[in-house]
Amino acid sequence: MATYGEAVVAEARRWIGTPYVHQASCLGGGTDCLGLIRGVWRGLNGAEPEVVPAYTNDWSEAHGNEVLWQAAMRNLVAKGLEDETCGDVLLFRMKAGAVAKHLGIVGEAGREPTVIHAYCGHAVVESPLSAPWRRRIVGRFAFPQDVQSTVGKRG
Repeated sequence: MATYGEAVVAEARRWIGTPYVHQASCLGGGTDCLGLIRGVWRGLNGAEPEVVPAYTNDWSEAHGNEVLWQAAMRNLVAKGLEDETCGDVLLFRMKAGAVAKHLGIVGEAGREPTVIHAYCGHAVVESPLSAPWRRRIVGRFAFPQDVQSTVGKRG
């Protein structure tokens, strides 16, 4: 039986190749980075924990509120930045002084770590978690295991 982190990664990898579509969360149809996290949640746990309001590409930047970070704190389990495990949800700040507004999932940890994510102009990909990406990490979270309903049941 797979560990919970391995189940998260397996579910995230099902999304690889899904085109980038802003605000979407449809396996194979389209997703953005938040939509990927939402889709993995649904694949593992069923219904999403909260309704996501509409958002623009520059959301939160005008007022500087860490909306995505706050949502992650409400719905995921916060971890230390150095406590890397497969299946972790990573929160990125794309430039210094900007709000954190990109998410990904650790596909591989260790010597050659990877991140599974969707970003504008790309489909969902698994790419190296290189030094430039690592410098942008500002939060690390785990999916809560107490709400899981289908882990290990998928054929």
